[in-house]
Amino acid sequence: MEQRQLCWAHLKREFIKISERSGVSSNIGNALVKQQEKLFELWHRVRDGTLSRCEFQLLVTEIRDLIKSSLQEAANYEIGAQEKTPLAKTVRTCRQLLKVEQALWLFVEVEGVEPTNNAAERAIRPAVIWRRTSFGSQTKAGSNFVARMLTVVTTLKSQRRNVLEFMTQAVSSKRHNQPTPTLLPQIPADRSCC
Repeated sequence: MEQRQLCWAHLKREFIKISERSGVSSNIGNALVKQQEKLFELWHRVRDGTLSRCEFQLLVTEIRDLIKSSLQEAANYEIGAQEKTPLAKTVRTCRQLLKVEQALWLFVEVEGVEPTNNAAERAIRPAVIWRRTSFGSQTKAGSNFVARMLTVVTTLKSQRRNVLEFMTQAVSSKRHNQPTPTLLPQIPADRSCC
């Protein structure tokens, strides 16, 4: 959980859904949306350099407390196990979010972590399009092969590495019982790690 960041684009959609429900859900949802909007106003200021990360972290403390408070308020409502009312949906969503609440805030603490998974979704888009246009694979082995190859290609492209060179090296290494190349990012020799 300490290394997980939930996607705030998805959270925003959930908060809006809650706000569009009737009764208590609407109030809770509106409070969540309001805090999410404040959070992203601050985040955009961090991104454009008009707010330091330290100031951002201090200001987010209040937002975090208010979001947790709203989630807790919803989670405290009693609902039946099979209840399907708008309030029951809100309560279940908020209870689930409270279980992973720590994963909402990693981007605040760790520089370089994004609050949304837009980059990841863009990375898997070619695979989704391929699956839709080719009708996927007809066997489990074929599906595994495609998944692995798409992972390799996407990973190498994101690292600006040559796919054909990597695949040639991988096949050659396997044939000669040598260590296979890695997909992990390669750190240049002249660059030191922190």
